Amino acid sequence: MLKPLDRLNVSSAVAAAVRALIVDGGLAPGERINEVRLAEALGVSRTPLREALSRLASEGALSSTPAIGFSVRPLSIEEFEQLYDIRPLLDPEALRLSGIPPAARLKALENLNRAFAATTNVEEANVLEDDWHLALIADCPNQVLIELIRNMMMRTRRYEMAYLRERPNRMCAGGDHERILAALRDGDLDRACDALKANLQSGRQPIVDWLNSRARRER
Repeated sequence: MLKPLDRLNVSSAVAAAVRALIVDGGLAPGERINEVRLAEALGVSRTPLREALSRLASEGALSSTPAIGFSVRPLSIEEFEQLYDIRPLLDPEALRLSGIPPAARLKALENLNRAFAATTNVEEANVLEDDWHLALIADCPNQVLIELIRNMMMRTRRYEMAYLRERPNRMCAGGDHERILAALRDGDLDRACDALKANLQSGRQPIVDWLNSRARRER
């Protein structure tokens, strides 16, 4: 029996719980979501559950079929590699267009990175990392580019959850953030963009290894 959720933002909490079930294998690839049973297990009503399932469908974690409902989309190396190659191209360009952040923004980025490094909650770590990256490129004038980055954040979240649940990986990401900030403090935008690209590529191998390990367990 799952522990009932008591957080204020019930829909977000439900989405996090279901996402974790998908990553952990509690909901199997292809499994159809039994909304009545899942709502009961999570201790919530059908309304926030359906909101959460719709959100996960928009992320690509679930498929939605009219008159049938939601089912679990498999985690795959093929999808991951196609998704993961995109942000190392998008984010550095957004940072280049943003320019060096003002001092107040740099301070806020430092605070976000400290909170990211300190948290032990995987969902919170995911949110804080996304907030950090969005704050980094907040001055980008190309809103289409920002929207593309937000979309990629949603699409990769279930893979990132597997990466960020390991504290050494969170520490590695936090160190990457600090190198980006150091370059920005020095006024070196090119170095910051290069460091950002490296940061967005650093999670590839750990996630591929995890996906391979998961596939072996499922055979």
